[in-house]
Amino acid sequence: MTSACFLSSPASPGQTGATTWRRSRTPARMSLPMSQRAANMQSFRAEEKLLFTPNVGAGRTDFEGESVSVVYAYPNEYAVGICSLGYQIVWATISDLPGVSVSRMFTNASEMLPSKIDLLGFSMSWELDFPGLFETLSVLNVPRRSSERSTEDPIVFGGGPVLTANAEPFADFFDVILVGDGEELLEEFISEWQKLKSLDISRTEALTRLAATVEGAYVPELYEVEYECADGPVKSVKPVSSEVPAVVKKRTFRSRTLAASTVITPISAWENIHMVEAVRSCPEMCRFCLASYSTLPFRSASIEEGLIPAIDRGLEHTRRIGILGASVTQHPQFDELVDKLSDQKYDDVRISLSSVRTNSVTEKLARMLSTHDSRSITVAVESGSERLRNVINKKLENDQIVEAARVAQIGGLSSMKLYGMAGLPSESMDDVEETLEMFRKLKSESAKLKSSFRFTFGCSTFVPKAHTPFQWFPVRKDSDKKLKYLDKELRKIGVDFRPESYKWSVIQALISRGDRRVSMVLEKAAEYGGSQGSIKRAMKDLKGQLPPLQYYAHEEWDISTCLPWSAVQMSLSENLLRDHREQAMNLV
Repeated sequence: MTSACFLSSPASPGQTGATTWRRSRTPARMSLPMSQRAANMQSFRAEEKLLFTPNVGAGRTDFEGESVSVVYAYPNEYAVGICSLGYQIVWATISDLPGVSVSRMFTNASEMLPSKIDLLGFSMSWELDFPGLFETLSVLNVPRRSSERSTEDPIVFGGGPVLTANAEPFADFFDVILVGDGEELLEEFISEWQKLKSLDISRTEALTRLAATVEGAYVPELYEVEYECADGPVKSVKPVSSEVPAVVKKRTFRSRTLAASTVITPISAWENIHMVEAVRSCPEMCRFCLASYSTLPFRSASIEEGLIPAIDRGLEHTRRIGILGASVTQHPQFDELVDKLSDQKYDDVRISLSSVRTNSVTEKLARMLSTHDSRSITVAVESGSERLRNVINKKLENDQIVEAARVAQIGGLSSMKLYGMAGLPSESMDDVEETLEMFRKLKSESAKLKSSFRFTFGCSTFVPKAHTPFQWFPVRKDSDKKLKYLDKELRKIGVDFRPESYKWSVIQALISRGDRRVSMVLEKAAEYGGSQGSIKRAMKDLKGQLPPLQYYAHEEWDISTCLPWSAVQMSLSENLLRDHREQAMNLV
């Protein structure tokens, strides 16, 4: 539940998309004894300010059925997990369910665990957190693979943007994957499990009933995957039982209120921040964008019923507010929200926004932000080439980018962070040169205002994401060269260039387009340390048992290919995604 979908991480104030804060791009590797985790958690809890009242013991008692004990885990450190708005909301939601007790667990901290765990949940926000997933299962003595678990083991469930988009590389490790928004789905899942817990039925039968009765509950073991050959593409994905749906459809939550923080703490990547979700999804539908396509339709929280009351509740505990969403300024009442936040009662509040649409940056918005201790604004431009932006459906002109920077500077901000990509489908070096020319124009126009203004360009490599029109395209091998060229040239004109690792992007592509055979790679890689080299070593060990890295990351797939994630459907059908892909290619 997000910002965007079940168990996911929101964008950082000042960041774009669904990027999760990281101290490094290396997967977490740790194994603290439980006694140390308990001591850490006691210290962390002492700093927490809760915006809800957790239930004690078995929670509410106004229910009929078995009590259920849940451990809700995040496969990374506390400071990373606790700043996930999705993690916070799901924790609070579980705590309020009748007959349910919940304990939080992180790789470096844990609350007191029940003697017997009924349900073990994971929030998967980042592909490369898989070592933390395996380490948590090991610490709890839960068999790693679902096929090895018995009725004595907990049901392992998970969700989040990683699992919602493509669960297949992780499918063998989960009993149930909850697909989509979790506000209603989570309660239905746990309520159904309470009914099943007391029945004398097998684990498989219980999972079958969950898959049959809870819309959005994907049980991987009930779907058989057939391959063309051991190291060939997927041939088919079919349910093994007529009792379960042929395709699991994503759950969508509709409400006039969206998510807001349930805990505020200084021991967080974004310390002492109260996060409020203004919008969910994005109406622009850039062809590569998982944050848009996987969370459609676009929804916005009511100003009067949702946003302002949520902000005011947070201000009882902190003076820092983060307003989140993939495209916050496209809230239909955004101008009214800016006016309300300009009221003098918010004068001492630090207000941050996640990425805003470039052509919606106004002087009024910039002044509101600078007055409230924000020094920078973040926009996603993807490229300086208008041709390439048309291909990816980024409805933006270079003059609008220059104007956004001008009004941001006039409005009192001191910097602008722009996000872009290298290696987008059809990109040429001419497009890269146009990006450089865009920054030269930005610097030139900024200098005319005779005040210091800094530009930062965060640039990633295009990685194909499931359920988007560009899922069939590969990671381009020339992306690394383009990143290095941009680095050299942008330094010359004083732009702070911050590229993401090309090599890690290739590994992300392996996971984002992976099938169930990739689970073997993740297991071996974790044993070898979880580094880039570990994954390549694992691929070498498993040669002949799955396709090579080249296939997953660097080959363009035919549009007739049976996709590994075809048992799950987002808001748009595969046929409609093909149409959107064709529309893009008609512009090349």
